[in-house]
Amino acid sequence: MKRILYFGTIMLCVFALTQIAAAQMGMRMRGPSVRGVWAPVVGTGAVYQTENQREGKREMEMTIVGAETSEGKPGHWLEMAFKSPNEGQMVVRQLMALNIKQMQILRMVFQQGNEEPVEMSMEMMGMMGQMGQQPKPQNADIREDAERVGVESVTVPGGTFECEHWRSKDKSSDFWISDKVAPYGLVKMISKDESMTLLRVITNAKTKIRGTPRKFDPAEMMRRP
Repeated sequence: MKRILYFGTIMLCVFALTQIAAAQMGMRMRGPSVRGVWAPVVGTGAVYQTENQREGKREMEMTIVGAETSEGKPGHWLEMAFKSPNEGQMVVRQLMALNIKQMQILRMVFQQGNEEPVEMSMEMMGMMGQMGQQPKPQNADIREDAERVGVESVTVPGGTFECEHWRSKDKSSDFWISDKVAPYGLVKMISKDESMTLLRVITNAKTKIRGTPRKFDPAEMMRRP
């Protein structure tokens, strides 16, 4: 029973960190909806303070730790990390590629605390997604779904930035975007239920995944004590 609960906790964390995965896998989003203008540069990233009604405040790190071609499509490895009070550090690394205007996940690796890193097949994630509600896929560029408010100087803990202010067409969210911040250009985001604020910009980013990922085997995980 302990192993089953642990597996469930891992999967909740995975889906909490990845909105794009949620769209592909049919899972409800649990956490900040990370959006902006996708402009990945290897070695760059940002740390945010996120806040929502479900989880309160926490820090989340997003970095681009590599580039790779998979299935004939060029992609970038987006790595997202946060610390859970109960499970330690959670790291999710996704190979992201543009599919016309929308993001597509080609591969996914995750690591919980001191556990071995695990790579989960998209087939497995797709099967799990059948248990959830299919959300609307979102564009890689927020400007496709938003209206320009203007140019504003925005000061956050991460510094002062000259930003383009965009408001979603349904008036539910505001985004402040700067080309000085990667990978999404996001300096600040505010909506009714959640917010993200830039704490610092990262340069020379390296992966936090430790060890060589093994293929995910649910049967093996259930057998472990």
